[in-house]
Amino acid sequence: MMTTDQNGIEQREDQAIVLDFLPHGYASESGGLKTPICQALGITHLALLELVPKKDIFLQPQEEVYIGEGRRDEIHHIKGKIGPDKLTSTAAHELEHAIEFVVESQPARFLEFFNKCQPLSMRMHQLELLPGLGKKHMWEILDARKNKPFESYDDLRARVKLMPEPKQILVKRIMSEIDGKEKHRLFAKL
Repeated sequence: MMTTDQNGIEQREDQAIVLDFLPHGYASESGGLKTPICQALGITHLALLELVPKKDIFLQPQEEVYIGEGRRDEIHHIKGKIGPDKLTSTAAHELEHAIEFVVESQPARFLEFFNKCQPLSMRMHQLELLPGLGKKHMWEILDARKNKPFESYDDLRARVKLMPEPKQILVKRIMSEIDGKEKHRLFAKL
């Protein structure tokens, strides 16, 4: 799966987290032979994907699979992106856990947002788009990062008074972006 970044450079999705595996395809599909389907979350772009696994492969929710250009062991091909309304109940339930895994396993990626985010307009800053952060937290974060970039989620919480749990606000924001509730996308490239 390929998307384009803000500089117009194409970026590929190499890894995905399995949200649900349907060995007999969708129940709503008609016909005799149904294709196995895997619903997944792309790790880089946080897009919801529909994957077709290779024959005789069985996948588990929260399993990480390679979907890049090289030799794939479990996935035959990427069928495409899907909307949150197409997720099975299992996939919808697993989505938040998959996002938590991405936020916890890639702290440098998300700390870079806190260290480099910019104003959207004269009255609104990107930080204010995070749930639970207002002007007061925004100014404290901007002041604290002038002295030294944040090195961890704990460092961020220690240097910004009454800061909500950074991982949780990131997860909430990403969930909201995937659900299509946000005008501005900070993390999910849908």
